Amino acid sequence: MNHFHRTSLHPDAVLATADAFFPTIGLRPAGETPRSRTYKGSVGTPEVPSTLTISVKMEGGHYTFVEAQSDQPGESRLDRNIKKFFVQLHTQVDPKHTFAPSY
Repeated sequence: MNHFHRTSLHPDAVLATADAFFPTIGLRPAGETPRSRTYKGSVGTPEVPSTLTISVKMEGGHYTFVEAQSDQPGESRLDRNIKKFFVQLHTQVDPKHTFAPSY
């Protein structure tokens, strides 16, 4: 499943947030480049082996394009956590933003 998010955060801040967030859900770092991270582990019950790659790139000088690619189908536990990660990014830009899940 592919997910996309655009933010005004610097790419380093996005990757630092990813490094802090994804280990809390059971994924461990499996690869790193200056503009991407790969995580592997088991997410959810029953435990499903998962792979996630987060990549960032600057867009137009003001925005960072964040792409999350997972090997899981849509609406999986990992899919929901990727959306929570994007909410964390949005909250860093706009602290008044609240998370209101619709599921």
